[in-house]
Amino acid sequence: MSLIKRSVDQVVEEAGSESEEIVILNKGNFDHSVSTGSTLLDLAISGGKVNGGGVPGGIIMEVFGPPSVGKTAILSEICASAENRGARTRFLDPEARLDSEYSRIYGVDLNKKTDYHRPDTVTDVFGLIQGWDVEDAPLGSCNTILTDSLAALSSEKELSEEGDKMAGRRIAKDFSEGLRKTCRLIRQNNFLIACSNQMRTADFGDTTPGGKGIPFYASLRIKMHPAKGGHITKKVKFHGKDQEKVIGITSACEVVKSSIDAPYRKALVYILFNYGIDDIRGNLQWLKTVTNASTYNAIDKEYKSIRDAIRHIEEKGHEEELRQNTISTWEELQERFLEVRSPKRRS
Repeated sequence: MSLIKRSVDQVVEEAGSESEEIVILNKGNFDHSVSTGSTLLDLAISGGKVNGGGVPGGIIMEVFGPPSVGKTAILSEICASAENRGARTRFLDPEARLDSEYSRIYGVDLNKKTDYHRPDTVTDVFGLIQGWDVEDAPLGSCNTILTDSLAALSSEKELSEEGDKMAGRRIAKDFSEGLRKTCRLIRQNNFLIACSNQMRTADFGDTTPGGKGIPFYASLRIKMHPAKGGHITKKVKFHGKDQEKVIGITSACEVVKSSIDAPYRKALVYILFNYGIDDIRGNLQWLKTVTNASTYNAIDKEYKSIRDAIRHIEEKGHEEELRQNTISTWEELQERFLEVRSPKRRS
């Protein structure tokens, strides 16, 4: 019987009492990983495990942070990357934010490739995960389900006429139960479950909606916040007068939990409005900073202006060479951080 056709109850029964540990211990399947759209974030996630990094299949991933830092942008880039590599995708959009224009910017094909839904409840989300049939997808592909965002989901009772005064606790219970039933199914089918979530301030510090189930089961958690001086601006001269406009943002990403590679790595992600994640800008700026250079290295030419360097990279088609330079420089830097120790002597 196909794993996809098996009932969830069968999977849970086989998992036994250890089912809650399966995702915590999962290291991910890197054979068919996908990209976040940012070389630096891909490396921060798993650059120590695979050349170029990326997000592997068989795990749950949570991207969380305050509003307007690019959480939906990262999910959309992951969706487009999975589709580009032949995988199936299912986009769950309880906030109904992914309109046709936004999806066009990020290369997500809502009309032809993306299986698109607007679930209302936590139960709806897990039903769409458990009932997903991807038998026609290429063998071993990283079929991806994205949910944007978990904070917008309700419980069935909350949506009823009488409402639910204990909605928060009930939603947390629904998440915990759903994750417990699907964690092994996710791993064995090589699904990537990528979710966004809000970050809220509570009495005991920052927290995310949905209870402790998501932080517990997620193999990868990425915290996002605005970077220092995080607006990307452009100045132009108009009728003899200087004008300036914000054309994008810079967000700082930190891997705060990882069972697939080393945690606590950080990466800056540059996002341009009406364009998406600007990987060229990110790579050029990081290489200039980390090598303590005075100019931007555009492969076969040096520039003082980052916009001139970006234009040259695009005109000459040097994007992949720039990406490889970033990867090799990042790996060289990580080697400097290695702690060389003698084998441990146990008594």
